[in-house]
Amino acid sequence: MFRIGGVEIENRVVAAPLAGVTDRAYRLILKSMGCGLVFTEMISDMGLVHNGTKTQTIADTSGEKRPVAVQIFGSQAKTMAQAAQIVTAMGADIVDINMGCPTPKIVKNGEGAALMLDLKRSREIIRAVVEAVQVPVTVKMRTGWDEDNITCLKLAEIATEEGVSAITLHPRTRMQFFSGQADWNMIRELKKRAAVPVIGSGDIWKAEDAVRMLAETGCDAVMIGRALMGNPFLIREAVELVENNRIIDPPGWEEKFALIHHHLDLAIKYKGERIAVREMRKHVAWYIKGMRAAARLRESVNKACTREEMLAVLYVLSVASGNGIMPEDTYSWRNA
Repeated sequence: MFRIGGVEIENRVVAAPLAGVTDRAYRLILKSMGCGLVFTEMISDMGLVHNGTKTQTIADTSGEKRPVAVQIFGSQAKTMAQAAQIVTAMGADIVDINMGCPTPKIVKNGEGAALMLDLKRSREIIRAVVEAVQVPVTVKMRTGWDEDNITCLKLAEIATEEGVSAITLHPRTRMQFFSGQADWNMIRELKKRAAVPVIGSGDIWKAEDAVRMLAETGCDAVMIGRALMGNPFLIREAVELVENNRIIDPPGWEEKFALIHHHLDLAIKYKGERIAVREMRKHVAWYIKGMRAAARLRESVNKACTREEMLAVLYVLSVASGNGIMPEDTYSWRNA
C-alpha cells in the first residue's frame, strides 16, 4: 500500500496509460486482476476544452472501481489547467501530466517529452494544474530528450516545488523511444532525491521484474506498460508476488478465451459493436500470440466485423488449442 496525496493505493502495482489500449473496458479488466491504480489513455487538453465527443469518451471513468488517474497532455498552462478541472469534475481521483510521450505528432507541438527541453514552460504548466484542482497531481516523464539533455532530476525538483504528489519515471530518453534498456539507476537516483512517491516504469515483463525493480531502486510502486498488451494476467501475478511473495500459475487457454470473450462484451457495451469489434482485433491478436494456429487465423480475426464473427473465430482458435469450448455457452468471466 502507498499513498498519492490523500489517495490510498491498495498495492504497489500500477498500470501505465497506453494509447489505444487502456480504455474503460480494459481498465475494468485490469482492476479485476487487482491493479492498485489504473490510468486513462492520454487525453488532449484542447479536446477537453472544446468538448470533443471522442475526448469525452476517453475521459469517462464512471462506474469504475476507484481510484482512477486521468492523464492529460498539452503545452499551454491555461488550457492544461482548464482540462484538469474538466476531468476532475468528471470524477478523476488523480490528474497526471504527460511529459514523456515520445511520438512525433505529440512532440512537434511542444507537448509530451518535448516539455523536458523547456523546463520554464513545464513549471508553468505544473503550477497551473496544481492550483486548478483539489485532487493530487502527478507527472510522468522520461530521463530527458537525449543523452545530452538528461533533465528528469531537475524537472522532478521543479514538479515537487510546485506541489505534485508523485512522479513516474520511465528511464529512457525521448530519442530512445522504447529501444535499448531502461536505466533503472535513474529511478534509484530520483528516489534518493524526491520528497514525493516515485513510481518506476520500464522493462517489467514478468512479475519477478516488478519485485526486482522495487528492490534495486527503492521506488514506491512499479508501473507496467507494454507487457500488459494481451496479458492483463500479469497484473495478478505481479500483485501476488510483490505483496504476498507468492508465485501463481499463469492462465491456461480456457481462462484466456474466457477473458477475451468478456473483454469483447465490455468493449461493445461502452463503444458499440462496430467500433468495439474493430478495436478488439488488435487485442485478440495480442491475446493469442504463441497459440497454435494463431498466425494462420490472424487474417480471420482482422476481418471480423461483428460479435458473432469474432466469436466464431475464437471458437476455431479454441478447438485448435485443444479446448474445443464454445465461447457463447461456457465463457463467464468470474469477475464480471
